[in-house]
Amino acid sequence: MTTLRIVRAGIHATVQDAGRGGYRSLGVPGSGALDAVALQLANALVGNRADNGAIEMLYSGITVEVADGSARIAVGGASAIIERNGGSVPLPAWQSALVHSGDRVRVAAPVHTTAAYLAVEGGYAIPEVLGSTSTYVQGRLGGYEGRALCTGDELALSEVQRQTQHERRYARPPELTQPATLRVMPGPQTEQFAAGALARLLSSPYRVTPASNRSGLRLEGAVLDHVRGHDLLSEGVATGSIQVPGSGQPVVLIGDHPTVGGYPKIATIISADLPAAGRLRIGSSVRFELADETQAAAARHALRDWIAAQLAALESVG
Repeated sequence: MTTLRIVRAGIHATVQDAGRGGYRSLGVPGSGALDAVALQLANALVGNRADNGAIEMLYSGITVEVADGSARIAVGGASAIIERNGGSVPLPAWQSALVHSGDRVRVAAPVHTTAAYLAVEGGYAIPEVLGSTSTYVQGRLGGYEGRALCTGDELALSEVQRQTQHERRYARPPELTQPATLRVMPGPQTEQFAAGALARLLSSPYRVTPASNRSGLRLEGAVLDHVRGHDLLSEGVATGSIQVPGSGQPVVLIGDHPTVGGYPKIATIISADLPAAGRLRIGSSVRFELADETQAAAARHALRDWIAAQLAALESVG
């Protein structure tokens, strides 16, 4: 069985797939890739299903070595270098390559986004937990021993019947970069904010602070004042909800966010913009724009069509 050995783990690398659905009533978050679009496009390069698990690398790259056998790999969101036989071969982002026993792959840090994804043909041979291979670190659930990857870890790869084929790339490499604007719809507790608070959210830039993580993007900017206090009876929360605690500074719930929350929610990011929200890096600035249901549905269809066009433009290399 082919295995990948982690030579350098980087800042925070975990196995993530499309997410864990159906267990929020039990307090288990969805987790999954912060950028589901990048995950899908990386998987397509190696012939995987859109929801297959890949290694998600946040803010830094990773170095892996093929311990035995061979594997077809692709990196979405960052370039890489393949070291073999004393030399090196560049691997551009969004292109597949076949690597063999003894080869090392050095993935660079993503530059214009938060996360890059290392996909392998057939996927990683990791057992599903509650229907998903995604890692939820706080609960030590799923992924590789329920934790971030460390130097020395060895990940077994699923066996595949590989046929001789050309490597693949996108005719036009996807430009998945940080968004300048995220579209939102009013949240369920807008009445608990002072008059003009929603307008202030929509007219002010917000900076992503270093307190952000896979659970939430903590923002800094114009204060959003409450009029009925900032505490609620805990209730279910959705990915993309913008909660506002007592500080008046908004928090965007992403990835590993808790399934319930007790702060008023002033707005919710539309589903089509959730992958873009996952690309926001610490220190970056973002604005919010109001959308209605019709616009949100149109955005969802537009994203679906864009992904379909990208997949249709896959081409052979060489």
